Amino acid sequence: MYQCTNRYDVDEVRTSNEVNEVLSTFTTVYAIEKQISSHITFSTSATKDLALLKEAIEECRVVKDDFEIALIRKANIVSGIAHRAVMKAVKHAKNERELEGLFLERCIANGCRHQAYSSIVASGTDASTLHYVYNNKPMTSSTLNLLLDAGGEYDCYAADITRTYPINGKFTSHSLSIYNLVLKMQKECTDMLREDVLWDDVHVAAHKIAIAGLLKLGILNDSYSAEDLFASRISTAFFPHGLGHYLGMDTHDTGGHANYADPDPMFRYLRVRGKLPAGSVITVEPGVYFCRFMLEPVLKDKERSKYVDAKVLEEYWTVGGVRIEDNILVTKDGSENLTETPKEVEEMERLINGDA
Repeated sequence: MYQCTNRYDVDEVRTSNEVNEVLSTFTTVYAIEKQISSHITFSTSATKDLALLKEAIEECRVVKDDFEIALIRKANIVSGIAHRAVMKAVKHAKNERELEGLFLERCIANGCRHQAYSSIVASGTDASTLHYVYNNKPMTSSTLNLLLDAGGEYDCYAADITRTYPINGKFTSHSLSIYNLVLKMQKECTDMLREDVLWDDVHVAAHKIAIAGLLKLGILNDSYSAEDLFASRISTAFFPHGLGHYLGMDTHDTGGHANYADPDPMFRYLRVRGKLPAGSVITVEPGVYFCRFMLEPVLKDKERSKYVDAKVLEEYWTVGGVRIEDNILVTKDGSENLTETPKEVEEMERLINGDA
C-alpha cells in the first residue's frame, strides 16, 4: 500500500473488496464511464459524475513534469541509437523486415523493451502510404528512399520519430527537392513553438510553406496565386494529415480536442486544436506525399485538376513520400527538441555511406 501511495501521489489505497464500503461514505463520486468494475456499487444518495474525471485527467496529462520529460528524453535517446543503426545498414539491406528487426534489437539492447507503436518501415513508393503496415517488401536498386517511422517506449513513455533518406546513400534531384521542402516546413514550424501558440496557426504555416515549395517546383500550377491555392485546399492532397500530436504515455496522447467532424479538410485530421501550454510535448511531423490514392481523384476532377501540373507531377511519383518527425518540448519562451536523430542531408548520407 505504501508503495502505491508514495509512487502515485494518491491519498489512500484500498483493495477491491473494500471499495464499496468506502464509496458508501461519499456524497459525490467521480468515475470514468465504461471503466468501472462490475462489482463496484455506489450509494443511492451519492451524486455520480462519469464525465468530468476523464476530461480532467486528460488535461492534466498534457503538461509533463520534469520526471516525465526525462523519460521521454530517454526514449528519444534510445530510439535515436536505433535510427542511426538502420541508416548505417540500409544500403545493404534486401528487405524492409531486416531493418525493422534491427531497430527492435537496438531498442531492446539499449533499454526500451517495448515499442511505443508498430513501426512503419516503408521503402520506395510505399512511403506514400501514411500507415503502411507490411514492412516486408524487398528493396532493389530501383527503390529510391526509405521512410522509417519508429519509436521505443521507456517506462511507459513514448518516442515518435520519423526519418526519410536514400537507400543507396544519395538523394536524387527530385527526392532532394521534396526532402528539403519538408525539412523547411519542419524547421520553420518548430521555430514558431512557445507557450500559448495556437497550434492551428502552426499547421496553417506548414501548408503555406508546402504550397510555396510545390509552386516553385512546378507541381502546382503557377497560373494561380499562393493565396488561391491555399483557399482551394489543394495542398491537402499532398499533405493530408495533421502537423502533429501530443506525446506522453500514449503515442497519440490525450487532451488534443481534435474535431474529426470539421468540414474544413485542412483541419479535419488535426489531432491538437487550440493553444499549446508550456510543459507539453508535441510532435512536429510535416510530410509531402505522392500517393495515387490521394492524387489520382484530383487529376480526374475537373475543378481541382486545374491546380496541378500533371506533366510535372509525373516526374515525382517514384519519390513516394517524405515525412520528418521530431518530439518537441514547449517552453515559456520557445521550445526544446528532444530528438537528436540526424536529419540533415549531409549527415544522413555520410552515415548511409559509412563515412561517419
